[in-house]
Amino acid sequence: MSDALQTITLGGGCFWCTEAVFVNVRGIDDVESGYCNGHLVRPSYQQVCGGSTGHNEVVKLRFDASKISLREILEIFFVIHDPTTLNCQGHDVGSQYRSGIYFSAAEQEAVAKDLIAEMSDSGVYRSAIVTEVVPLSNYWPAEDYHQDYFAKNPQQGYCMAVAAPKVAKFRRTFARLVK
Repeated sequence: MSDALQTITLGGGCFWCTEAVFVNVRGIDDVESGYCNGHLVRPSYQQVCGGSTGHNEVVKLRFDASKISLREILEIFFVIHDPTTLNCQGHDVGSQYRSGIYFSAAEQEAVAKDLIAEMSDSGVYRSAIVTEVVPLSNYWPAEDYHQDYFAKNPQQGYCMAVAAPKVAKFRRTFARLVK
């Protein structure tokens, strides 16, 4: 693995939507849906959806920092979800859908907190940003059928109604970063 390769884990609601966007981003080599920062070891989708494990639905991104910066990744992240709603994204409600940045290095924490402070100061959002910025812990990959879900199920209702518009918004807003 190159020194330029890093990982960051992001929770922005349903992982199908977040993954659908980030697989299209130049410089991101791998996107894996999973669960993190809960108390249960090896949780299942059903357990996480029950809301009692403390886990968040997330995507773990492996990216080449020589091709895309963490700041650019986080700028995309903040455009494709609402970081001002606590424990929900749209109709997905529960702590498993919270906005979160789960870092593995102090430098990542600093970039995330600096960007959040800039956005808060700029007034880009009408409400306070509630995105948690904490170290990654107790990560577990989601079941195989969740991986590449949007690519495998583009005609599924949720994908058409929620994921497809997020992908389109990414493509419009960040055309220079599309693979």
